[in-house]
Amino acid sequence: MLDSVHFLFLVFVGMLSLVFVLIIVVIIYSFQQYRIAVRAAAWSEIINKTITKVIVYGDDEVSPDQDFIMANKNPAFRNLFLQKLVDSEKKFSGVAKNKIKALFEEFNLKNDALKKLKQKEYHLIAGGIQELTAMNAEDSLPEISKFLTHPSPQVYQEAQYALVKFKGFEGLHYLDTIPTVISEWQQLRLLRSITQIPENSEDLMKGWLESTNNSVVIFTLKILRKFQVLSMYSVVTELLNHPSTEVRLQTVQTLLSLENSSTINDLIEVYYDQPFEVQLEILKSIKSSGDKNCTDFLKKQLLSDAESGIKVSAAEALFSLGQQEYLKQIIQDESSSEELIKISKYALQEKV
Repeated sequence: MLDSVHFLFLVFVGMLSLVFVLIIVVIIYSFQQYRIAVRAAAWSEIINKTITKVIVYGDDEVSPDQDFIMANKNPAFRNLFLQKLVDSEKKFSGVAKNKIKALFEEFNLKNDALKKLKQKEYHLIAGGIQELTAMNAEDSLPEISKFLTHPSPQVYQEAQYALVKFKGFEGLHYLDTIPTVISEWQQLRLLRSITQIPENSEDLMKGWLESTNNSVVIFTLKILRKFQVLSMYSVVTELLNHPSTEVRLQTVQTLLSLENSSTINDLIEVYYDQPFEVQLEILKSIKSSGDKNCTDFLKKQLLSDAESGIKVSAAEALFSLGQQEYLKQIIQDESSSEELIKISKYALQEKV
């Protein structure tokens, strides 16, 4: 009995000791985190003060104070300084942006960013590429290019963006062989960085339109839309037979952007060979075109045995082309189906 009590007492003391140790560990960890937070806040104030002075007064008139000089010896401070410069670069333009980049060069922060490219952690590598790109360190491009085939999307996307940011359209050479999907967000970033396309680049883009990577095809179509490459119209038309529905949808949008006198007829000609989603897109294109020559075609779609979505789109397009009386006649016609009457009423009520 005494042995059992003694054993339970030892267990109780052990549990109390463990709890006590855990409490001490939590307190120490919390204290360390607090110190780090306080230090980061102090450093942020020093860095912000320095950046503000340089932007307002110019780097020739401002010398870093003693606190800055001392803190700059700490790698953690330099990393925070680099992050602050990148954040500031996004907020300013013109002379102010140039002054921020001058600070980057003055304190040799490029080496700090390059060191991140040699790390194993993906987020550090991506961060280093972001910093070099933001600070316009174009001479780092050979190092950045090595990450175009990196397994991490976070890393290779930053490398892709860096090439286009530095080289513009010419930086898209990786589209020739890229096996990975270019996300919509990435496509938007790349498009924003391309300000012009060189002459005689049609053959290059034609090759991209023939890529087995659907995202490359879609991205190329967006380039054609942005820069109104009218000479590629006939090549784009061929994509209406592409195996991917998404590519076909983007093709319809691109053809409408590169519109000529035959565009709507070209779309109507292939209409019946298209999947449901593409047919809807074609009807939307007809609606936006305002081509009244399509009235009979739209009436045919409204009265067909097609899915309700097709009929609704056709009815809306008819309304936009001024066919309100026709829709009213359908409603009043006793031979009209209940579905057809509802769709016609919907088109009228939606717009009137």
